[in-house]
Amino acid sequence: MFDAHTYPYASRRTVVYARRGMVATGHPLAAQAGLTILQQGGNAIDAAVATAAALTVVEPTANGIGSDAFAIVWTNGQLHGLNSSGPAPQLLDIPTLQRKGLTEMPSEGLIPVTVPGAPAAWAALVERFGRLSLRQVLAPAIALADEGHAVAPTVARGWTASAKRFADLLRGDEYRGWFDTFAPDGKGPAAGDIVRLPDHARTLRAIAETGARDFYEGEIAERIDAFFRAHGGYLRKSDLEAFQPEWVQPISVRYRGYDVWEIPPNGQGIVALMALNILNGFEFTERETVETYHRQMEAIKLAFVDGKHYVTDPRKMRVSVEELLSPAYAADRRKLIGEMALEPEPGRPRASGTVYLAAADGDGNMISYIQSNYKGFGSGIVVPGTGVAMQNRGHTFSLNPTHANALEPGKRTYHTIIPGFLTKDGQPVGPFGVMGGYMQPQGHVQVVSNLVDFHMNPQAALDAPRWQWLEGKRFTVERAVPDHIVDQLVRRGHQIQVTHDGGSYGRGQVIVRMPSGSLAGGTEPRTDGHIAAW
Repeated sequence: MFDAHTYPYASRRTVVYARRGMVATGHPLAAQAGLTILQQGGNAIDAAVATAAALTVVEPTANGIGSDAFAIVWTNGQLHGLNSSGPAPQLLDIPTLQRKGLTEMPSEGLIPVTVPGAPAAWAALVERFGRLSLRQVLAPAIALADEGHAVAPTVARGWTASAKRFADLLRGDEYRGWFDTFAPDGKGPAAGDIVRLPDHARTLRAIAETGARDFYEGEIAERIDAFFRAHGGYLRKSDLEAFQPEWVQPISVRYRGYDVWEIPPNGQGIVALMALNILNGFEFTERETVETYHRQMEAIKLAFVDGKHYVTDPRKMRVSVEELLSPAYAADRRKLIGEMALEPEPGRPRASGTVYLAAADGDGNMISYIQSNYKGFGSGIVVPGTGVAMQNRGHTFSLNPTHANALEPGKRTYHTIIPGFLTKDGQPVGPFGVMGGYMQPQGHVQVVSNLVDFHMNPQAALDAPRWQWLEGKRFTVERAVPDHIVDQLVRRGHQIQVTHDGGSYGRGQVIVRMPSGSLAGGTEPRTDGHIAAW
């Protein structure tokens, strides 16, 4: 699939090879938690859940027990998808918020909190595909929370920034739990500081011992209910009790002989597939040309405006996935791409803070997994005594009743987090993902193109410079994009800002199974990425 010597972008890392197992994620301690489970007899699915739970401890700046989660699993010759995103509370609707004077969903506080899906995802994955018990699988995360861990550099920067922002923004008594848990001294920890999260450990232990039932039906659910009632929130124990993760069939498009798989809506993975479908009509021979950048940028714009216009809870979508991914519709959108940058508008098909990890084992099991608070620490709500930081996923709902993604009780919102997977000729190539809000489908398109069009190894595919569409004709690009390409893009009408301070280009991981059966992995150079290999 790739040439290990192609496109040697500057990086501190080289591609990692292993035979018996591999875990790739954005934090070394979380990757080690997954590797520990592999070495104790667990499979890739067990390792992924162990890693995901550990990430709630060591990277709370992006995810937590109160997150949602999605997964794509390859096992026994088949792909399986899991959508564990929670709906809006039954008491929350547009008229209620309009009476409060709101015209858009807030990003902090009690209102944007939806039902957390991550604990249910862990239990469902281990029950269906794991070899070990959930108690065994969560043990490394519990130990990290109980005994303490040394904070990583990238996490420390995000933690400090969030503590400063929340200190200025969050004033009510309902936010006291967040400060008591994550900033007891009024600030975030420095890199290398030891942080213990004893409440977090107790909640993880309860989840492990009850298969997550305590979180949705027991004492933790009662604590959440009581807190939201006391502070005028809308989430109730009945919302938690009603939640079940959903097994779904992943959706795909064929791209240059490879099948690219994503979770279907309400996730935005379909945006990456629509863009790749448009790009199928072009040939790319070199990566560093203005034509390559221009066509990829135009394709993602066209796909994104459709995604934002049509994607929501699949029960409420006004057009079908099949129509959005049809070759005919892709051809119609492709015709709009000319020499100059366009101002994108939705088409008219016929009606009808995040963490990512990849894991694989020597028996052929592979998993692409992602979970998220949505933005940073989430809503700023931590239920006292639980350590549970609640996500703010409801921020993506619209309060316009005519919008496809309009808020409704029990409805799942447009979801930014997406795991990806590649297969070829019915056989697994491997999991991939790029976390980071609306950067995610853009990152998927760029990484897939790097792997498939330009035959990069997994590490080079992640090291390569990235771009990000913001809106209209506006893009940011990393400083490593050649100056002459930036100049030519500007001449074509693109509004380009070159970022020198890192920017927000997502954090990715890739694992590829080689023809020999060995595993090749790449991890994100833009964060504390790590591959634990066996």
